[in-house]
Amino acid sequence: MYDYHVHSNYSDGDFLPSMLGAAEAAGLSGVGIADHCVVVPDERIRRFRDAYGFALDQTYPRRRGAIEELRDRFEIEVYDSAEMDYEPDAEAEIRAFLDEAAFDYTVGSVHSLDGTNVHYEEPFAAMSEAERRATVERYFEKVVALAESELFEIAAHVDLVERNAALRGLATEDQYDRVARAFADSRTVPEINAGRVLDDYGEFHPTPALFSALRDAGVEFVVGTDSHAPDEIAARAEKIREFTASTGLSPVELDL
Repeated sequence: MYDYHVHSNYSDGDFLPSMLGAAEAAGLSGVGIADHCVVVPDERIRRFRDAYGFALDQTYPRRRGAIEELRDRFEIEVYDSAEMDYEPDAEAEIRAFLDEAAFDYTVGSVHSLDGTNVHYEEPFAAMSEAERRATVERYFEKVVALAESELFEIAAHVDLVERNAALRGLATEDQYDRVARAFADSRTVPEINAGRVLDDYGEFHPTPALFSALRDAGVEFVVGTDSHAPDEIAARAEKIREFTASTGLSPVELDL
């Protein structure tokens, strides 16, 4: 099992050696350190990035050196990656950075709408139902654009709006079909994401309905625990193993 989505202290996760040790102890064959990275030229997003220390665009050379040294201490395969925030208007900046950084692979994510992180319930709860439905529509439009851009090898948690109680359950079959067609035509592979499977949300990304739409379209998947702490990796990896066994899914491995 290859877990392509783990964070470290180079963004909002635990210390790099601790994360690698936990991944090895969990019996994984490989782990990708995909710390958050934002190169979007938007002032609100820049302030958010700076406040939370998402500075991988500045620190990735130092982290790369640390990964190289740590590879000798662990039997597990370790990949040098990044989870990039995607904005359609910033494709040129993202592409230029990725060409410069030359990660082993990259994970693309849609985290925000108009500068507001979709994790935050309060701004969306204040909207009317029509406004919230329009928000979900815009979210999936960005996910489709991410797939069509082919900037990334992997797309993370492609229905992140489901984590937000104010937006949950508003997605439509038509939106799921559009997402499925976009990934069927893209080199970008969505992930089975276990980042919230053990908390109050209690579900994988994508939700069963979107998972079925993607699978019906012939889309393949990788898996990611989206872990930020060492003790999350083994438990989430086990949930993924149970999920793949119950669904008959055979996750693909990136050609790295």
